[in-house]
Amino acid sequence: MEKRWSIKPESDPEMVNHLAEVLNINHVLANLLVQRGVTNYDEAKAFFRPKLTDLHNPFLMKDMEKAVHRINKAFDQHEDIMIYGDYDVDGTTSVALVYSFLKIHYEKLQFYIPNRYEEGYGISYKGIDFAAEQGIKLVIALDCGIKAVEKVDYAKEKGIDFIICDHHTPGDELPSAAACLDPKRSDCHYPDKNLSGCGVGFKLMQAFCRFNDFKESQLYDLIDLVAVSIASDIVPIIGENRILAYYGLQKLNSSPGIGLKSIIKIAGMEGREITISDIVFKIGPRINAAGRIDAGSDAVELLVCDQENEHLVKEMSENIDASNETRKDLDRSITIEAHELIANNEELLNKKSTILFNANWHKGVIGIVASRLTESFYRPTIILTESKGFATGSARSVEGFDLYKAIESCSDLLENFGGHMYAAGLTLKIENIPLFKGRFEQYVEDNIQPEQLVPQIDVDSLLHLKDITPKFNRILKQFRPFGPGNMKPVFVTRNVFDYGTSKAVGKDKDHLKLELIEEHSAAIKQGIAFSMGNALKKIKENSAFDICYTVEENFYNGITTLQVMLKDIKFQDRG
Repeated sequence: MEKRWSIKPESDPEMVNHLAEVLNINHVLANLLVQRGVTNYDEAKAFFRPKLTDLHNPFLMKDMEKAVHRINKAFDQHEDIMIYGDYDVDGTTSVALVYSFLKIHYEKLQFYIPNRYEEGYGISYKGIDFAAEQGIKLVIALDCGIKAVEKVDYAKEKGIDFIICDHHTPGDELPSAAACLDPKRSDCHYPDKNLSGCGVGFKLMQAFCRFNDFKESQLYDLIDLVAVSIASDIVPIIGENRILAYYGLQKLNSSPGIGLKSIIKIAGMEGREITISDIVFKIGPRINAAGRIDAGSDAVELLVCDQENEHLVKEMSENIDASNETRKDLDRSITIEAHELIANNEELLNKKSTILFNANWHKGVIGIVASRLTESFYRPTIILTESKGFATGSARSVEGFDLYKAIESCSDLLENFGGHMYAAGLTLKIENIPLFKGRFEQYVEDNIQPEQLVPQIDVDSLLHLKDITPKFNRILKQFRPFGPGNMKPVFVTRNVFDYGTSKAVGKDKDHLKLELIEEHSAAIKQGIAFSMGNALKKIKENSAFDICYTVEENFYNGITTLQVMLKDIKFQDRG
């Protein structure tokens, strides 16, 4: 599929030159820093050497004092406390962190994760009824609850107080909770609005430590859970999230909690450095699989285990890994089936959007399938299945197209919906699907721009291959952790040639192992291009081409070399 390269404009030359000089780095690296808002030596020092002491005072968050006082009241009066969270990675890590920390200081605790299929997302009436049956007086809700106005009122009628710790955008009315912690509250002046749900839980525990003079080191022992939530929930890795992710990754690589350690082991990652990408693609999906296939509480059980339960931890991590394999099988089979539906139907192929419904598809993986189809066909995509007599689905969008507005334009056909610009969920009556398909497709046709239907690669800078040196890579590695707001830099080099030794590799010869040179330089640069084997013939024609890539380390036979990992190739017009 053809891709667009969107190359960022050069930053202020004076600023770039100054930064290159004071830091003794080349101009490309200095430009990358300026793109990320780093404009002087002190900002560069804070960027490259994050400090836990740079975290904001947790009491700057609206309602934080109220929340701490309410927990202390529960401690003083020996009340039963429930830690409640969503069934995804952010929710389960939030619950594991708050439960594990409070357990050091208090015994009358339990946790609750709603069932995805019986209760749905967020605070449920069933969960509140269960809390009442257990004699719970305080519920700390994590990664959910900021819109649960009626449910918190229902809980109050049963004598249950709530502390809400959320990071989603509130509605017009806040729940009548003992405290509502959410940096996105319009009346909250907390400096960082990008925390994950687990991040908000971390700030609550940080405030609780400081008010009661507890050791914060006990809280930092759980910071690996925060890093997992940040990576998996795809929040911007800037500000506090950068600091928390930086130290969370250190903990994950040196002495992870026993539950996370077991996941690392079963995922085959022991003995190598864990990155944000590893969390996104290997750790997070295994934690998520518990809620998708079985119960999210299984993930929390594993994450809160201690060293004394090593045999149990092994058994639980194997169960979660099995759930992940089931999830992968379902995801693979449904994706193949969906691909075939589109490929064999010319009308579907020519549409500007994809909407597919199958009553038998597994609800737990339709979001993943929607993402995969969006990647394959690059257009707004909705995958629907049947649940409790309704069609329920997940939607994903393409760069620059507001999916939420498109769904909202059909709201009269929906029972409910929610989400944001790039991802959403919706429920509708099955008999409304044909009308919804037509209305949604028409909205997309009327509002999407032609270029939005072509995948875009955001390029940070032009770069010469000769400039990819060990020093360049050492500094580039210090830009980590990479993620939203600080993505791994993508480069373009113009006018490169095959050295004569590039070849197709892999079982089906569908990948390329490259040796490249550029004009006016004798330096040979190694490269790898996955799924680009069909480009070999053109590469061998001895004409110049442009490459778009990231810089990677290649470990082979105990030796580390630098290589470029191609994201795309553009062949120049020879006419």
